[in-house]
This record gives sequence, structure tokens and C-alpha cells, in this order.
Amino acid sequence: MPSPERGSEPEGSSDSATAASAWRPLVPADESTEAQAPIVDIDDDVDSAFEDGDNFSDTTSVSSSIYRGRVINGRKYSSLRDDYWGPSDEQQYETLNAGHLLYLVLDANQPNPLFRSPVTEPHNVLDIGTGPGTWAIDVADQFPAAQVYGVDLSPPPSSWVPPNCFLQVDDVLEEWTWREKFDLIHMRLMLGAFTDKEWEVVYQKCFDNLKPGGYIEEVELDVRVMSDDGSLDPKSLLAGWGQNFLDCAQRAGRPLDTQLTMKAKIEAAGFVDVQEHLYKCPIGAWPKDPLLKDAGRINLAHWSSGLDGWAMYLLTRWGAPEPWTADEARVYVARVREELKRPRLHIWHYT
Repeated sequence: MPSPERGSEPEGSSDSATAASAWRPLVPADESTEAQAPIVDIDDDVDSAFEDGDNFSDTTSVSSSIYRGRVINGRKYSSLRDDYWGPSDEQQYETLNAGHLLYLVLDANQPNPLFRSPVTEPHNVLDIGTGPGTWAIDVADQFPAAQVYGVDLSPPPSSWVPPNCFLQVDDVLEEWTWREKFDLIHMRLMLGAFTDKEWEVVYQKCFDNLKPGGYIEEVELDVRVMSDDGSLDPKSLLAGWGQNFLDCAQRAGRPLDTQLTMKAKIEAAGFVDVQEHLYKCPIGAWPKDPLLKDAGRINLAHWSSGLDGWAMYLLTRWGAPEPWTADEARVYVARVREELKRPRLHIWHYT
């Protein structure tokens, strides 16, 4: 999404020349977006969702307290900020790596599955919220002449990175100190990371730190679980999962419905030619389409691994009618995980 003075793509350019992968905002399933996201064909042969610290450059200094983090209810969180819901432990990194593989599969037919922006020879790339650093490492491997930076609130766990990849601990709300401007700035699954005002700050920093003609690319998802064929019981915990956490995040002041606001905020920062791409992403290997079947299988692992980390912080701090106990949250997650195993469950979410 280049700025007007930064050489935007002409109107009517193809998807391969997209300015960003800013996924479609949340809308009711019966509105016009449904026409753009056709019903996924079901594979009747599948009965259910289930089938039978040395990575820093020598210029980076991290205190031992940042490495230790904070352990709350059995999960490790960043010590840089106490207002972000996402854990930074081995289980969370496993979840994030499953998510990374999921999006590689969903975009397997794209010229570059790692990103849609038409950047062919990047010199400087930034990955905000890099997590385990997997995306940054893959981009650095693909473009050995580029300098790729991954930044997060917690030290990434990777014991080895390419020589052109730099994984750093920092808060992007603070002053940016990178010397060079970027060709591409990437974010993925950052929902709930910032307040609305903080998002505006982050997008403005991205705009100000991109080269002329540079791109921002953001991938987000809809936390609500849906089905096309009524296989999802409207009284089930899965059916209410999304709204439960949308409400928790709203009370926390850090909304999870990033899809609703990011396009307008990105444009308000000065970017142009903002494009959106939408998938109905299955949970489970029930689709007939081979690509979606693979994506669904991976997404099921993504959800199974991620449920506890997604739920624990928000429920124990912002649950209703009052904050839940950790044991209540664990029981809830266990019941949701059991619902994922139900036969003939053809569920999906937007991403």
C-alpha cells in the first residue's frame, strides 16, 4: 500500500500486484461478502474435524528479566508489557508455527506464498510481532541479499538464523531506531495487540519508515467459528467462542476485530490502493478441495494447540460477569477442544 507520493499501483491492477493482504473486516455471514466466499464442498469420506537466546546480533542487549518473562497461570508472558494477551512460550510458538504453515498452504498458488506484495528484490524487510521468527527467517533465506528484521516483545526461541536475519526484542510503540527505511513491513495475527489509538501510531510509523513505493502487508483472522450446513450447534461453546473473546477484548480496550478497523486506519496513515483478500479457512480436513483439506488439517492443529493461550489471559482478566479462575478457563478450553472432535462438523472462519 504505497502512499500517493510513493508510486502507487495503477487502479485495476491484478491480485499479484496487491498493495497489501489486509484481510476483509468482520461482516455478518448473510451480507454481500458471502457471495465472494463460496460454500466449501465437503469431503463425505472424512467423518469429523479429526483424522484417525543466541539469535541476536552483537548490537542487541537483552536483560535476563526479559528472557525470563512473567509466568502467570502456567503460561509465560513478556516482561516488557503487562497488557498483551499473547503468551511467549514453547506452546505458543508451536501454535504460531502452525499458523505460519497454514498461510503458506492457503497462498501456495501465489507467486510468493510468503507475501502478496509485489516486492521482488527487497533490501530491507521488517516483521512486526515476529513470534518465533519463522516468517522472517524464511524471507531471509529466500532473499539472501536483503536485511530482514523481526521484532517482538519477547526473545524469539530460534537458536540459528541466517546471517542476514536479525531477531530483536523491542516495543514498536517506542521510537524506531532502524537506520534504513524498509521495502516491506509485515504483520500477522496481531489482533488484540494494541488499542485503537496505538494502532494508528503503529500504522503511521510504518508509513514514515517505508521507502517510496514500499508496502505494508497485514494478515488477520475472524475469531468467530461458522458453518454453512448447520453442522455447528448454535448452542455449542464453539459457536459462542468468537463473541466471548470479542467481548473480553472490548472490555480490555484492545479489540480483536482488527479486520474491521485496519483498512480505514491504514488509509488514514496515508497508504493508497489498499486491497483485501478473503479466505473461508476450514478447521479440520473435511473439504473436498485438496488445498483446503491440507489447510484445514493444519488449522485444526493450530486451534488445538492455541486454545489455551488464546483464552487464559483474556478470561482470567476480562471474563464475564467477573474474571474467571484459571481452572474455569482450563475446563472451558478442554470442553471446546472436545467439541472440535465431534463427527460431521464442517466449521470454518474467515481469514
